[in-house]
Amino acid sequence: MDISMKHTGSCLCGNITFEIEGDLEHFFLCHCKRCQKDTGSAHAANLFSTIAKLSWLAGENKVKTFRLNSTRHAKSFCPTCGSALPNIQQNGSLLVVPAGCLDTKVPIAPQGHIFMDSKANWDNKLDEVPCFNQLPQ
Repeated sequence: MDISMKHTGSCLCGNITFEIEGDLEHFFLCHCKRCQKDTGSAHAANLFSTIAKLSWLAGENKVKTFRLNSTRHAKSFCPTCGSALPNIQQNGSLLVVPAGCLDTKVPIAPQGHIFMDSKANWDNKLDEVPCFNQLPQ
């Protein structure tokens, strides 16, 4: 494990920035209904670590966190732009980092799709959908 590995990230508006030091151990694409609601998409793309440390560089006092009662589900976000942000779960033992909020390259590939029994009904054969480099005319 390379404890010196550093990652930086931010929200869309740039008011909140952070640094993560240490390895991001797992990367899962979660298809549960809660993550679909959180992202407005087919799945969430979250990195997980029990050893990396999160440091807020700017805007820590602005970060909002929603915790769904009677579940382990939590989402931190910027109240200005709505961007998903890292949060600490399981009594401080688990760092959860939305992959899209990193400004540095994601160091590992997804290791699996989880909660596939909740998969969105339109999340099929997406590799067959036409691709465009920009918004099509």
